[in-house]
Amino acid sequence: MQAIILAAGVGNRLGVQGENPKSLLVLDGETLLSRHLTELAKYQVTRVTLCVGYREEQLRAAAVYSGLAIECVTNSDFRRGSVVSLWSVRAALACGESVLLMDADVLYSAQVLETLVASPHANCFLLDRDFVPGDEPVKLRVRGDRLVEFRKRPDPAIPFDFQGESVGFFKFSPACARELAQRCDAYVASGRLDEAYEEPIRDLVLAATQPLAFEDISGLPWIEIDFPEDIVRAEREVLPKIARPIGSSNA
Repeated sequence: MQAIILAAGVGNRLGVQGENPKSLLVLDGETLLSRHLTELAKYQVTRVTLCVGYREEQLRAAAVYSGLAIECVTNSDFRRGSVVSLWSVRAALACGESVLLMDADVLYSAQVLETLVASPHANCFLLDRDFVPGDEPVKLRVRGDRLVEFRKRPDPAIPFDFQGESVGFFKFSPACARELAQRCDAYVASGRLDEAYEEPIRDLVLAATQPLAFEDISGLPWIEIDFPEDIVRAEREVLPKIARPIGSSNA
C-alpha cells in the first residue's frame, strides 16, 4: 500500500500566505505533516507521494521520516483548482498498488486512519455524521448502504437517507485509483483546471463503476484546518483528545 498526501495549496483562507504551508503548521510541538508520517509508518505503507507547490522547498526539507520512502511531486499550477494536484500525482494513482489519499490539512486521532486502513472495503470513504451543515463541509450522502453523492453543494435531486462530512481521507483499490487517474486526465485535457479534486472523485461515486463503501467515524476527534478559528478549535477541542508525548515520532 502507498499513500498520497495533497499539500500543494497556499492556504489563503488561513492567512498563511507568505508564511509556512498549512501542512507545516505546528500544533503541540509537531507539524501536521510529521503527524501524518508518524501515523502512516504504523502500517504497511511502501512509499509516500507528497504533492507540493506553495513553498515547496520547505515541504521537501520537512518530508523525511525513517523507514518511509517519500517522493515529492510538484504541482506548478498550485494556485489553480486542487484537481491539478490530484492530476499531478496520477502516476502514483496508476502504479498498481492500493492507495491511501489524504488531505494534508487535517488533525486527527490515530483511530481515524486506523479505521480507514483496517476497513474490509477496498474502496472506502470516511464519514462523520456529527457536523454543522453549510457550504463549507464536503458532504457524503448515503441511500441504503450506497454512496450516492459527494460534494460541498450536493445535487438536491439525488435522494438520500442520511449524510455526513467527508474527512478528506480515502482508500482506493488499484483499479479504482487507476480510474481516478484517468478521470483527472480528462479534467485537465478539457481545461477544467479550477475544479476541486473532489469532483473527479464525485464522478466515481455517480458512475458507480467501482464498489465504493464508507466507514462511519462519528465521535472520533478530527478537524480540517481552513480558517484561523479552526486552529483555535484544534488546540482547545481536538489536541487534548489526541495528545501524545513530543518526540514520539522519529521524523
